[in-house]
Amino acid sequence: LYSSIKLKSNYIMLLSSGRLLTTVITLSLGLPSYTFVPSSRYISSQTLPLSGSSSNFSTRKNGKVQSWVSIDSVTPQAESGISSAMKFSGKQSGIVQLPKLNRQAILKVISKTVLSLSLLAIATSSFKVPHAQAKAVAAAAAPVEHLHVGQKIANFLRSFGLPDVAVLAIISALPVVELRGGVPVGLWMGLPLTTVLPACVLGNMAPIIPLLFLLRNERLKKLMSPILNRAEKKSASLGVVSVEKQWASLAAFVGIPLPGTGAWTGAMGAFLLGMPTAVALSSIFTGVCSAGIIVSAITMAGKKGGLAALAALAIFTGKEFFSGKSKQDFLEADPYWDQKTVPTNTYKNKAPFTGKVISTKRIVGPQATGETCHIVIDHEGKFPYWEGQSWGVAPPGTREKDGKPHSVRLYSIASSRYGDDMTGNTGSLCVRRATYWCPELKADDPAKKGICSNFLCDTQPGSKVMMTGPAGKAMLLPEEDPTTDYIMVATGTGIAPYRGFVRRLFTEDTPAGAAYKGQAWLFLGVANSDALLYDDEWQKVKDEYPENFRLDYALSREQENKKGGKMYIQDKVEEYSDEIFNKLENGAHIYFCGLKGMMPGIEDMLKGVCERKGIEYDAFIKGLRSKKQWHVEVY
Repeated sequence: LYSSIKLKSNYIMLLSSGRLLTTVITLSLGLPSYTFVPSSRYISSQTLPLSGSSSNFSTRKNGKVQSWVSIDSVTPQAESGISSAMKFSGKQSGIVQLPKLNRQAILKVISKTVLSLSLLAIATSSFKVPHAQAKAVAAAAAPVEHLHVGQKIANFLRSFGLPDVAVLAIISALPVVELRGGVPVGLWMGLPLTTVLPACVLGNMAPIIPLLFLLRNERLKKLMSPILNRAEKKSASLGVVSVEKQWASLAAFVGIPLPGTGAWTGAMGAFLLGMPTAVALSSIFTGVCSAGIIVSAITMAGKKGGLAALAALAIFTGKEFFSGKSKQDFLEADPYWDQKTVPTNTYKNKAPFTGKVISTKRIVGPQATGETCHIVIDHEGKFPYWEGQSWGVAPPGTREKDGKPHSVRLYSIASSRYGDDMTGNTGSLCVRRATYWCPELKADDPAKKGICSNFLCDTQPGSKVMMTGPAGKAMLLPEEDPTTDYIMVATGTGIAPYRGFVRRLFTEDTPAGAAYKGQAWLFLGVANSDALLYDDEWQKVKDEYPENFRLDYALSREQENKKGGKMYIQDKVEEYSDEIFNKLENGAHIYFCGLKGMMPGIEDMLKGVCERKGIEYDAFIKGLRSKKQWHVEVY
């Protein structure tokens, strides 16, 4: 990555290897300013690029690095502006001083401007500094050597008699430093690149293999929860997609030098996404090798070499993402709102479909009442469905009482027909693990746990799932009139079909979404904030479509209703009863999905509202049903 600094009439291009991650982590963790930063801090004093035409990091003789200079910061001279020459002090040290900035400000600037500065520097690299001025500036920068933390660590390890290759492998295994810091240290040690690169790759990968297995330990996961939470945010860009795209995403994530990337963060992200261990390891290994090539190319060939290596990696990993369709319109009816072709019961109990799990991820916080998982299943495009339908799942094994196979359980599909990866090859389920707390045992009774829900929540990438369906038409969206309002009421995992609705209308580029002009209003009832499901998705849609999407939560253990009691879903809906009734009178459709225990409270609330308004309740509900405005799916 490049940044351009104008010193009076001179342009001095400071070449960085892209290991900004180390700088960011150093600042964010509050480490001292002399903390080792990899190759971006090792730049030759003799070949500091002044005109944009030279970009080597070091002077070389017989393939070995002769001298290195550390460029730490730049300080303008008081009252006289910025000096046109870099000032160096110390017999073996060259330091260009930068003004001290607030740590948070630096983080913000780096995160928001690094790409813009990179493009600007590349564009300005064609400007030439006058030769005489370049010589004058270069003359002020006498070749010196300054030992940094990485080099000091290398010398410290050498003092124990360790061979240089072992020292280099240990440095590359360290978090933050990794391979990208090991390569310049290895060259400083005088090792040939053919030795440096393999040693750094193997050293960087050495801790990753046990890390992926250690993360399965619950105690370690709790101990590392702050780090894992940060890694989850960093790796969120990998997404929930097919295994092939996850592999390509992770390889690029690890291999391209950007803030927050690297093998350690990539390994945590792969674990959090539920990637198969073998797939994760091969992807991380590819990324580490790519990072080694990029850093080596920058060190050996400068700017042009680094750009060439980055371009090659981008082409290699990017081809997976440009082969698909840009729009989600290839699974539509003609016209898109025509429900005559809705698929039903494509696969039956006697001849089920075998799907393969892509990922299983817990999606609730630690204080949630129970565990809920989001499970993505690959159906290879052979199991089409529509939003609002359900899949049947047959858990493996047989019943104890008669030895017959377990019966099929229905689960509402929690994705649009295009799946979370928008390829039409996957579908998702939202499943809460069913457990039974025994007051005598004072623990969960495994004999009474939900067989199918526990099977699904325990699945791993690659697990096979026997499936039937798709089933049901009661929860389909009527899309012929794009101004129709949708009122969606859910408790817990009853949110599943509504996620498919919202993705179709607002997240994906579908004909229905392009035409929609109505309002979708979502009500979700759960116990507390940690039990909220897909909140990040709802908030994003709410921000992007404030006029077309509304969101209200009923948190029974955190909110109170108007009577001072717990806030249940019927209480939250009642708060807006006048507006809801007006919408229903104007043709809105209302949906209810969740545990069947929700409906008595809903019905009692509606009866009370009807009584206050002088409406006959039974006739009111009958009218909604006759107009197909009333949709219920409870279990």
